[in-house]
Amino acid sequence: MQVPSFRRALLRWYKASKRDLPWRESNDFYRVWLSEIMLQQTRVEAAIPYYRRFLARFPSIQELAAAPEADVLAAWSGLGYYSRARNLRRAAQRVASEGLPATYEQVRGLPGAGPYTAAAIASIALGLPHAAIDGNVTRVVSRLTNDASEMAAPAARRRIADAAQALLDMRQPGEFNQAMMELGATVCLPRTPGCARCPVEKFCAARSAGTEKELPVKVKKQKSRDARMDLVLLADEEQVFLIRRSSAERRLADFWELPDRRCFPGARCRKLHEFRHQIVNDRFRVAVWVARAATAPPGGRWFSRAELTGIPLTTVTRKALDAAVSLARIPSGARR
Repeated sequence: MQVPSFRRALLRWYKASKRDLPWRESNDFYRVWLSEIMLQQTRVEAAIPYYRRFLARFPSIQELAAAPEADVLAAWSGLGYYSRARNLRRAAQRVASEGLPATYEQVRGLPGAGPYTAAAIASIALGLPHAAIDGNVTRVVSRLTNDASEMAAPAARRRIADAAQALLDMRQPGEFNQAMMELGATVCLPRTPGCARCPVEKFCAARSAGTEKELPVKVKKQKSRDARMDLVLLADEEQVFLIRRSSAERRLADFWELPDRRCFPGARCRKLHEFRHQIVNDRFRVAVWVARAATAPPGGRWFSRAELTGIPLTTVTRKALDAAVSLARIPSGARR
């Protein structure tokens, strides 16, 4: 491959065709860092409104560092994978105390920054020459090199990393990394690669061999498991009763949620609504019940409608409350 020609073609396409995304308006460290943390396990379209709201709520690293954890979780509520928000706050406290990182290793040392995230931040915000290798870049490089190895294999990951680093434009690493990610996200797609509109098609070994749709090779995902969740809506015209998850929970620690129906033994309940919700490989069928003449169980508290906007709610609870609002069961003021 003629690497200089490849770089020029890719960067020319990126500058003309890149999506207008809010975190691309500036290479400010905080904005780049926040976007990369949000984009872990979250689609671009879903992250955009959260990014804007989070920046409005915490416009600087210092303000994020000084915020109570509950406020940060509330701002993140609904985005999922809440360890990201906790790590972001912890890292902000370190940066506020020690100053902005200046090297890849220092970025990598921040809570929540793995190899890809650190490389993306270091290259975009600091101009450091580190290839950022996410799923999109792995797919692009595996096709460019026609690598038919199973991508989870350590040897294959090393080859992809070496190839990506060799392709990197050292003079503008941030732009180049974003161009590679953009190519994977918009053109070099998983099942239907848009080779006819690819700006670097002539450099692609898989395209030449006719194997582009077969790559990259991945292990089959684990099948989803079905489960059931029965929640009780205990509310009046002004308040909703919620239970707080334990601080020792592995996921969603300290989040508030509707109580489980098992907290109301013997109570008469009427089904209000049912919906589906998936968490990783668990596919839940969630039923929301209304308890009649029920006493609130221990371990929870009543929240006013206004208070619901300032506490971390689980996504399932948010969906359940939205359903209750749409069915006119509780006042619209409780909706987030």
